[in-house]
Amino acid sequence: MPHLIPLRRTASKLGFAALLAFGVAYAATPPADTVAIKVDATAKGTAFPHFWEQMFGSGRASLALRDDYRKDIEAVHQATGFGYVRFHGIFDRDVGLVRRDKDGRISYNFSYVDQIYDGLLERGIKPFVELGFMPPELSSDPSQQHDFWYHPNVMPPKDYAEWDAMIRAFAEHLVARYGIDEVASWYFEVWNEPNLTFWGGRPEQSTYFTLYDHTARTLKAVNPRLRVGGPATAQAAWVPDFLKHVHDAKVPADFVSTHVYGDDTAQNVFKTEENIPRADMVCRAVDKAHREIAASPYPKMPLIYSEYNASYANLPNVTDTIYMGPWMANTIRECAGKVEIMSYWAFSDVFEEQGVVRNPFYGGFGLIAADRIEKPAFNAFAMLHRLGDTRLPGSSDSALVTRRDDGTVVLALWNYAPPVGDTDTYTKGAPQGSIKHFDVDVSHLGANAKAAVWHVDESHGNAVAAFDAMGRPDFPSREQIAQLRAAGKLAAPESMAVQNGRLLIDIPPQGLVVIELR
Repeated sequence: MPHLIPLRRTASKLGFAALLAFGVAYAATPPADTVAIKVDATAKGTAFPHFWEQMFGSGRASLALRDDYRKDIEAVHQATGFGYVRFHGIFDRDVGLVRRDKDGRISYNFSYVDQIYDGLLERGIKPFVELGFMPPELSSDPSQQHDFWYHPNVMPPKDYAEWDAMIRAFAEHLVARYGIDEVASWYFEVWNEPNLTFWGGRPEQSTYFTLYDHTARTLKAVNPRLRVGGPATAQAAWVPDFLKHVHDAKVPADFVSTHVYGDDTAQNVFKTEENIPRADMVCRAVDKAHREIAASPYPKMPLIYSEYNASYANLPNVTDTIYMGPWMANTIRECAGKVEIMSYWAFSDVFEEQGVVRNPFYGGFGLIAADRIEKPAFNAFAMLHRLGDTRLPGSSDSALVTRRDDGTVVLALWNYAPPVGDTDTYTKGAPQGSIKHFDVDVSHLGANAKAAVWHVDESHGNAVAAFDAMGRPDFPSREQIAQLRAAGKLAAPESMAVQNGRLLIDIPPQGLVVIELR
């Protein structure tokens, strides 16, 4: 557990034995390896928009009709205030948009589309509309399905006139139902990861560009205010090629979107043989796309990473655990200023790409596990939401220092350590590494400043510890679910007075702390 102690009080009133009773292993003089953070509460700073919590991904479109999905989205919205959600499959068969009768005539049924989008908007969330996958009725080969559990069709249309007609009808319906002012605030992204197995056109890039051109032109013909972009690639691919193509072909594009994960390889993302750590891969890829846009014919084009996470696989020691707190904080630190929106994949484990969830902590991508159990990652996002909108100067790779409009200084401090295990099998054990000591010195604070401290670590806001104690049952009882929900809750903050703006704090491996100084 991290402890926060005013240095003056430490030096004048508490001896070494008393400090040990607090759990802090140093006296008036901090250890030599202490991280010193010096902050001027009145410094000018730079703009710090909350790019990491504007959008989240989720399971496929039809899951948005479920009660547990809607309860989870409400919880994440309350914690982060996020504004957009992205999911696959708005054109999949289980949404029921397209029907072809026995005479070959096509009609459209917007019943589920409306229920899905109504449910989001009623909860204060706008759609980031991923236009895919292919309705089997329009597919050039209905038998070619992705190996996801729900088997979406990944082929190009057999007739682009039919695809264009569907896109036109879809967009016109949305504008008629919600109004152009509302729908113009959405985003329309063409397809998902066409450079992987989600696209069956060959050659991949040129056939995707054909799909993009038809889609973008059709949307803009409905109303030029509709925002459209791509190429929605995995591994930060195709950004220069996409921008060159839309420029040369004079095709509309309002944003660039792409994806990356912490365990993507340098060979796949950068075409090098580097060994890039999980902690750095995402923001190295963000920087790559940022520089590619700057060198393109559209140097001001908005960049959206419409998927990212620490892992693209189901790794229980990564996405389920407290590891995500420091990983997320460091990602925010490294990516700031280079991207408009980053969409964490995903907000909930109401998610069925690999099949029906059979264990709450299987390494799912969501912030909330099955049965509405909040993970450490949920708590990390809730804590980091408290950061201000102005970033203040700071020199540590383990800290973010910000200020809110009301003058409150908010710091995030963390102790990054690698995952305990890095396979799809859970490895029980404490994170490796040593306690990290911080000495925070904030000048120009008010005389009566107080600190509020939130933390998530092995013993705080960590439902996985309680799940381990239960023996990791596949199907917890209702009583166990209640216990896990309680164990996963973020604790109320510690509160204490601050003297002369100086604080000492210890953070265990994989711990994250957020401090408000009022």
